[in-house]
Order: sequence, then C-alpha cells, then structure tokens
Amino acid sequence: MPLSDIFDKRTIKPNLAGKTKEDVFGELIEAVIAVHPLLDRDISLRAIQDRENKLNTSVAPGVAVPHGYYPGTDGIFGALGLSEAGIEYGAFDEKPVHCVFLIVMGDASREKHLRVLNRVMSLINSNGLELLWKAGGPEEIHRILSRFH
Repeated sequence: MPLSDIFDKRTIKPNLAGKTKEDVFGELIEAVIAVHPLLDRDISLRAIQDRENKLNTSVAPGVAVPHGYYPGTDGIFGALGLSEAGIEYGAFDEKPVHCVFLIVMGDASREKHLRVLNRVMSLINSNGLELLWKAGGPEEIHRILSRFH
C-alpha cells in the first residue's frame, strides 16, 4: 500500500497555520474528518494525544509522525502537514518540526502500522522530504507519496 493510499490529496496541508503540536494535531485531524466523516473528531484527537503523551513522536530532525489507535475501525487514515516556520514540538533535538505525518489507525490495523511507519522512514531517509518541499501543492505531494510503497 503506497503512502498515497493513506494520505488523501485533501488531507495534505502544505502551509500549516498551527505553531504548536496541539494546534497542528487539531488542524490535521480536521482534515482527516473532512474526508472520513464517520470518524469522531474527539476520539481521533484523543488517540493522537494519548500516544504523544507516552512518547514524543519526533522521528528525525524536523519530522514527526504522531499516530494513535481509533477503536472499532480497521482503516488507516492520514494527514500530512508542512510548516516553513516550524512547530514547537518538544522534539528530542529541541528544534522545530517542519513536516508532520499524522496517522489514525483502527485497532484491527495494528500490524499494518509498522509497515506504514517504515514507508514514512523510507521517504525521510531518501530525497523524499526535499521533493515534498519543492512540490507545487497537494496534488504533486500526493504523487510523490505514491512512490513510497
């Protein structure tokens, strides 16, 4: 499954407004809910925040992958946000985060989430981040994500 199956064009936000991770979580959850209205905003947000409270999800310099489990569903739903200014995230390197891959997963998708995280790491470890920043908008970013499967 390519990353483009998880991150719908409509959930790609190349210009995040939020300056804190809490603001960004809300902004990206709203994007997910707009595309997947059967998901509940509060349950989704709580799942992300609960996971983040256990361990910070910054995974590389400037990149975070907040994720959480949504009970009663088996899908994997994502939103991708970019922030040129950076987000105060509490990252391990104490630097701002500029790229956020938010993922809401159903309980039945627990085994799949490692594969999804692996694909995100493949993008990070290649020239994928550079390509995302050079992209002309959500559709081009979506095409870039389709390369990672």
